[in-house]
Amino acid sequence: MPLFNYRFIELIASKTKFKKRFKNLGLSAQHRILLATALFFFGMGFCFASWASRIPDIKTFLNLSEADLGSLLFAIPVGQILAMPFSGKVVTRYGSNKIAIFGLLLYAFFLIIAGFSDTVYSLALSLFFFGFFGNFCNIAVNTQGVVTQQLLNKPIMGSFHGSWSLAGFSGALFGLFMISLHLRPFVHFILVFLIIVLIVLFNGSWLVKSKKVKKEDQTDSASKNSSSFFKISDSNLIWFGIICFCGMASEGIMFDWSGVYFKEIIKAPENLVILGYTSFMITMASGRFLSDYLVVKFGSKKVLIYSGIAISTGLYIAVLLPHLISCTLAFMLVGFGVANVVPIMFNAAGRSEKVAPGIALTIVSSISFLGFLIGPPVIGFIAEATSLKYSFALIGIFGFLIALIVSRLKISF
Repeated sequence: MPLFNYRFIELIASKTKFKKRFKNLGLSAQHRILLATALFFFGMGFCFASWASRIPDIKTFLNLSEADLGSLLFAIPVGQILAMPFSGKVVTRYGSNKIAIFGLLLYAFFLIIAGFSDTVYSLALSLFFFGFFGNFCNIAVNTQGVVTQQLLNKPIMGSFHGSWSLAGFSGALFGLFMISLHLRPFVHFILVFLIIVLIVLFNGSWLVKSKKVKKEDQTDSASKNSSSFFKISDSNLIWFGIICFCGMASEGIMFDWSGVYFKEIIKAPENLVILGYTSFMITMASGRFLSDYLVVKFGSKKVLIYSGIAISTGLYIAVLLPHLISCTLAFMLVGFGVANVVPIMFNAAGRSEKVAPGIALTIVSSISFLGFLIGPPVIGFIAEATSLKYSFALIGIFGFLIALIVSRLKISF
């Protein structure tokens, strides 16, 4: 199922109207569309970061073990996976602009429901729908990113992903503020929902409008792309997907387990539990905005190799030196390493000479997505059987694996 199967027909209004509307502000129509799309990426990341920032509190409130938490975290990927057969078709049929709006609102709404949950079963159900509508939101917003990039005719996807990462940092700081006020997660999540409502109200109309695709046209297009998808003529895309799998598994673990690691292994004070997650998000966001510059200066291959080494080095420092300052610096190193992997690999996949960009991105993102979803829950089971430190040590192998694969690939990124 192609993620980027859409028909882009018109803007939400004419350029003349855009220029007239923003004449006093000095903003062009293109800049306003760019801002709106970036803010939808931001909103999506802000929701996820808000959830991640309160995982330790929710774990304590429900008295969950590592295995219990790992089982609960599976609800999110289950919801995401079950949405996959429908989300791409819905986005194609009804337009990514509309689904981005409804998807983001429902994503934030079920975050509130998760905050209200007082039993394991109600939390699992709310997380399932959080993941389900998160998949719709993810595909629609990324499709908007692709359409906007085509509209502006310049590479900006890296900046959009940087906006998502910046939202993670902002969400972590907001979570720290909520914790310092001793507010329950459901109050925190209600405020997050109100922020999302404001983003939608002031930016939803500026998303690029896409034409509804007739059912018969959609079926024909899907069948053509389906045959192309399963017949992978560029084997490098599989390796790109594996590299992204390793990077996104490391990223997902930091999202879901960094707070727990600081609370249970580092024994950080309550108001500093979120410091590990925050430090990780700072360098990941910064690294994504710097990624294009680093690639131009050093080349994609070197940047990827050193990124893999940074991921592993940071995780092993955290394992071997489980102290507040050393772990904070270690998580910052992991964040900077993780930052470059997905943008560089997605860009490389989109430039494949043998496979159309949309199909290539679908192949790579499908493989990498599994790492982001499956990695964190599996860590819970490993931690229950051994220790959370051993879990982080195991994931540390992924960074070296990235460096090894990249160094062996005889291609130019």
